[in-house]
Amino acid sequence: MKILHESENPLSSPRITQELNAQGFDVSERTVRLYLLGMDSMGLTENFGKRGRRITDKGIIELSQARIFEKIGFLAAKIDQMTYKMDFRLAERAGTVVMNTSLIEKDNIEKAIPLIKSVFASGLGMGELVTVFESGQKMGELEIEEDYFGIGTVCSVTLNGVLLDFGIPTNSRFGGLLELEEGEPIRFVELINYDGTTLDPLEVFIKSGMADLTGAVESGSGRIGASFREVPADSRDKVVQLSDELKKTGLDGFMKIGWPGQALLEIPVSDGRCGVIIIGGLNPVSILEEQGIHVKHAGALSGLHDYRDFSHYSELNERIGRLC
Repeated sequence: MKILHESENPLSSPRITQELNAQGFDVSERTVRLYLLGMDSMGLTENFGKRGRRITDKGIIELSQARIFEKIGFLAAKIDQMTYKMDFRLAERAGTVVMNTSLIEKDNIEKAIPLIKSVFASGLGMGELVTVFESGQKMGELEIEEDYFGIGTVCSVTLNGVLLDFGIPTNSRFGGLLELEEGEPIRFVELINYDGTTLDPLEVFIKSGMADLTGAVESGSGRIGASFREVPADSRDKVVQLSDELKKTGLDGFMKIGWPGQALLEIPVSDGRCGVIIIGGLNPVSILEEQGIHVKHAGALSGLHDYRDFSHYSELNERIGRLC
C-alpha cells in the first residue's frame, strides 16, 4: 500500500514486486497478487485490469493507522526541521518564525479576545505576539474556513532557531503540564517525550482538559503548557543574554534557566548541559477551551510566518476589527 500511495499512476503486480525486491523484501509476484486480491476485497485497493492497482481513500486511512510505529519520533524530527528552516535574525528583527495556528468561529471572537489577552498579560504566553487571518487566507498549509478567524501565535520552537543562529544547539526533551503556585513554577505534573509521540504534547493536554490556565491567570496557581529543553553548559551565560534581548522583540518565552548538571524542578539534567523551561505557545488557546469556546485545529508547528506580520497582543482588537 505504501508503494501504491507513493505512485501517481496505477501499478501492476510485476512492478510492485520489483519495488519490494529493491527494498530488500524477498517476495514473489504470485504472493503480491494474492495480497492485492485480498486488499481488493477489503476495498483498500482498486483494480484497473492490465493497468494495475491504485490505493483507495479507505486504503490511505488504513495505511496511516497501520504505520503508526513508523511515526514515532516524527514530532522530534519536525522540531529539528522547523528549527533549521526558520530564518529569524535577532539583530535585524526580521525573518520567519515558527507559528501555531488556531481557528475560532467569528461568533465567538468577541468572547475569545479578552481571554487570549489575559494569558499574555499574565506572562503565560510564548512572548507577546499574535497575528490574525481572515476566511480564505492561508496559514502555512491550512486555509481559513468561512465564518472563522485564524489566530497565529509564536511557537516555542522559534527559540530553538534563535539559539541555533548563535551556535547553540538545543535538545528538546518533552512537553508537559507545569504546575504553578502563586505565579511560581513548582513541578511538572504530566509530560510526554517528543521522540516518543506522533502528536504535540500540548495539543493533547489542551484537548483532554488537563490544563488550568484559568486558575493560573486568575490566582497564579494552575497548570500551564511548557516544554523542557537542554542546552550546552558553556552556553548558559549566552542563553541568559539572549533571553534578555528577546524580551525587546516580544519573543521571550524562557521561564527558567538551570545550572550546569543540576536538576531543574526535579528533572535530572545530563552532565555538561543546562535545563531550560520554555512557556508553551498554545497557552492562549488552552484557556478558550477551558471557558467553553471551541477552538478548531489548535495546531503547533503549523508553518513558518514572517515575524513582521505579528503584533503585540494589545492590538488584537484592532486587527480583528480591520477584518470585520
